[in-house]
Amino acid sequence: MHICVLGQGYVGLPLAVRAAEAGHSVTGYEPDRSRCERLAAGSSYVEDIESSRLQAVLGSGGYTASSDPQDLKGFDVAVITVPTPLTDRAPDLSCVRDAGRVLAAWIEPGATVVLESTTHPGTTRDVLVPLLEEGSGLVAGRDFHVGFSPERIDPGNADWRLENTPKIVAGLTDDCLRHVKAFYDTVTDVTVPASGLEEAELAKVFENTYRHVNIALVNELSRMAHTLGVDVWHTLELAATKPFGFTKFLPGPGVGGHCLPIDPVYLSHHVKARHGQTFRLIELAQDINESQPDYVVRRLQDALSRRFRRSVHGARVLALGAAYKPGTSDARQSPAVEVTDRLRAMGADVTVVDPYLPVADGGCREIPFTAADGGGRLADFDAVVLLTPHGEFDLVRLAAEAAYVLDTRGVMAAAPHIERL
Repeated sequence: MHICVLGQGYVGLPLAVRAAEAGHSVTGYEPDRSRCERLAAGSSYVEDIESSRLQAVLGSGGYTASSDPQDLKGFDVAVITVPTPLTDRAPDLSCVRDAGRVLAAWIEPGATVVLESTTHPGTTRDVLVPLLEEGSGLVAGRDFHVGFSPERIDPGNADWRLENTPKIVAGLTDDCLRHVKAFYDTVTDVTVPASGLEEAELAKVFENTYRHVNIALVNELSRMAHTLGVDVWHTLELAATKPFGFTKFLPGPGVGGHCLPIDPVYLSHHVKARHGQTFRLIELAQDINESQPDYVVRRLQDALSRRFRRSVHGARVLALGAAYKPGTSDARQSPAVEVTDRLRAMGADVTVVDPYLPVADGGCREIPFTAADGGGRLADFDAVVLLTPHGEFDLVRLAAEAAYVLDTRGVMAAAPHIERL
């Protein structure tokens, strides 16, 4: 089939490459021309897709990157994987609307359009379908098929990839669902049919709301445990020995990435805007997780004052990690960046080290501090705050040489000069 994937980011590019590998003829539509040129040259900017893999589908003729809407002509299946960010703390569906308008001009009878972008229940039916019908002059569910299939991409996860992660599929009608499922059956191992569009849309935002709320719970627990003088990390290990009724979540400097800081807001904002009701648990979790970087800064501030009788202002601080999770360069909404920004605003001299983020992309001043080299002087810093536990960091050396470490991820053993959040 001729497959068009609109948006060649962390969701769209893996889908496009996988579809090409499955034997489809794929057009990766990317309106950003600089990105499009990189893709056409075989250079991947998405970590989960190695350039060699991209080059293979380019070489086979199965994949073409394009910024020309005319290359959407004649598609059998078009998948929308554009961003759905927040603007002024409100859902921003402008990219979905733009994609729908561009796509509508090229819909032919029998074609299938699928939305993968995360959004609130009702978006596919109430926002996308009218745009597609108006621009095409066709009727959704009768002349062409429409569906929703939430993305479940976890950047940097080598175990759960696009092809082996169960894929929820939904359709405007039963026949729409059949066509949507038929496509995804060619690129994923397992498809999970949903009874309706809204159920699938709600499932996606709830998956991340579940994580968001539970992370907020353990973040609040870690604060209370510190006040009580109790080791929260050991407490969580003890609780995790229960074989039923408990799922282990861990505290940290906050939440980041493309989902957790955003998806729950889509749900709570929609409920409030449409029905005037407050999703209290989401809003409370948001308050806790958004305040976690401030809590990390206060902990570091207290430690400097208590241990060295000095303030944050003028202190030399080494911040390890800028990405929101280990093993990736993804710094979107990263709490690590918020922590370092706050420290700098207070006058600290902060050096950020992240082996996944070059200076040009992440603004990180790199110093040699990895397991592979022996440079750098930890003794030059008043404090080290471990924000993202990349495997490249030499934690043994850190424990041996640093004057003080605040471990926000609980990966180091507690010691007189090492505090865990």
